Amino acid sequence: MAADRGAYAWRFDSGRICLDLVATGPAGGTPRAREQLDGPGRLADWMTAARLVPPGTALSALDAGWLTRFRALRADVDRLMSAQLALADGRVDPTTAQPGRPGDGNALGRVNSLAAEAPPGARAVRGEGGALVRTLSAEPGCAGLLAIVARDAVDLLTDPVARAALRRCAGGACHRLYLDTSRGGRRRWCSGEVCGNRERVARHRRRTASAKEM
Repeated sequence: MAADRGAYAWRFDSGRICLDLVATGPAGGTPRAREQLDGPGRLADWMTAARLVPPGTALSALDAGWLTRFRALRADVDRLMSAQLALADGRVDPTTAQPGRPGDGNALGRVNSLAAEAPPGARAVRGEGGALVRTLSAEPGCAGLLAIVARDAVDLLTDPVARAALRRCAGGACHRLYLDTSRGGRRRWCSGEVCGNRERVARHRRRTASAKEM
């Protein structure tokens, strides 16, 4: 699923908002990916598109400081997820690794600290046509919004089922993280429409080139 934003396209195929945040950085997508959170306005766009805040939410306090804090959380979540994959793949010995610190530095402590903050309160109100829509009880602050993402990361890492479904895209030019909720756990790509299609095209070209050489 993607939402167009100017020269970029937000993609939300990871299955968790914390992983969607990781995907906004150059290290969270393809090697040629650019920084997507390149200004406070872009952060506001992402928060709305990712449903961290409802459309139309006032964010008058959002500034460059918010951008710095969200990027820092993004880096810490990426470290924690990469460390979890290393444990799952056997690249880190769980009998010798310090609890929660297989190469993640102080990321776990920082994420836990952010998760301890109170998230913004939610309310259901009547929208157009009488349907109930979500709004916030007050204009959210940066700490409360960071808490939502940090709590999502904590929930993922402490839920054995979700944790076991954590994957990194098998596409040759991609390293996005996602949750594999497919039947049988056989999903290989972050997106079948993007990386899956790219891989199928590459295989077709290889077969065509091989046939011409025969």
